[in-house]
Amino acid sequence: MDLGNATLKKVSVHLVGNKGNGQEFVSSKNTLELNDNDKYILKDSFLSKFSYDLDRYSFHHPSSLDYNEVYNYCLESLAEEKVFHKNSINIAKHLFESSVHPKIKEGELYICLFEGCRVNDAYVEAIGIFKTETKSNFIDLDINTNHTVFTMREGAEVTKFDKAAIVFPTNAENGFDVLIYDNRNKGEEAVFWRETFLGIIPQANEYFQTNQFLSLTKQYIAEQLPQEYEITKTDQIDLLNKSVEYFRANESFDKKEFVKQVFDDSGMGKSFKKFENNYLEDNGLELPDQFDISTQAVKKQARVFKSVLKLDKNFHVYIHGDKSLIEKGYDAKVGKSFYKIYFDEEE
Repeated sequence: MDLGNATLKKVSVHLVGNKGNGQEFVSSKNTLELNDNDKYILKDSFLSKFSYDLDRYSFHHPSSLDYNEVYNYCLESLAEEKVFHKNSINIAKHLFESSVHPKIKEGELYICLFEGCRVNDAYVEAIGIFKTETKSNFIDLDINTNHTVFTMREGAEVTKFDKAAIVFPTNAENGFDVLIYDNRNKGEEAVFWRETFLGIIPQANEYFQTNQFLSLTKQYIAEQLPQEYEITKTDQIDLLNKSVEYFRANESFDKKEFVKQVFDDSGMGKSFKKFENNYLEDNGLELPDQFDISTQAVKKQARVFKSVLKLDKNFHVYIHGDKSLIEKGYDAKVGKSFYKIYFDEEE
């Protein structure tokens, strides 16, 4: 996927309040009139956060896609450009009618039509949906030799929208390919944006499967394991390193082999499997026992698998390999713990 050469064709913007809090819905009569420079700035700002996003979603409805409103408005707009603005109002109305939870904030909803988006070696149009909720104060100065006019204005920073989705016409029979962004990616607001408003579910591709399995592994090692076993920080880091190394060294995933290589202790392996079952059930997920490994997902997760041993505020020890070369002890005279590190060369 490459959005670098995409261009912004049309933009419609509407004010969407929280219906449950008695706020307003105000639709615009026409698309925005923008010059080429404005379109370029908006395009770059809107698409910047999606340059490397590989989590793909699809529109969904338990009965039929015919009942997913945003899917059908996007489908019609991508097929017939003249209904773009009318359907931008329909999408905004749907958001307004769905905004009844007290935590949902008022904001401007920008509906955009992009062209020149490269997906699967084809150039396609796409629908972008961007909501700005957070406002900032701006200083507007008009300075000349005789007089300086100072004006304080309030508005949304062009690069700091709060929620977004981009809908591509690829994979149409299964609900399109959808990318999303939410600066509050957890909690009720995030669930509202994904499920209540958009009605999307993750695509069960190799990226999703790799990403989810590494996430649950990290959570088990960092949070659950210390509750069940007396385990040192270095042992935890060693298990994290083993987990990532398995995914780096293999092209396909096999759960039995993974558990055997990482959690060779039979009790720990059983504990991990129990945690996995609970994690999948709590998050409404299904993961196969075998799948192809996504190198992009491994690179992403490797950045958050902390191999750093933090010692007070004085030292950070990065552990990347053999944990037998680091030894923990306690000095009674000094009254402090210590680590002894063995190495061959100092670089």
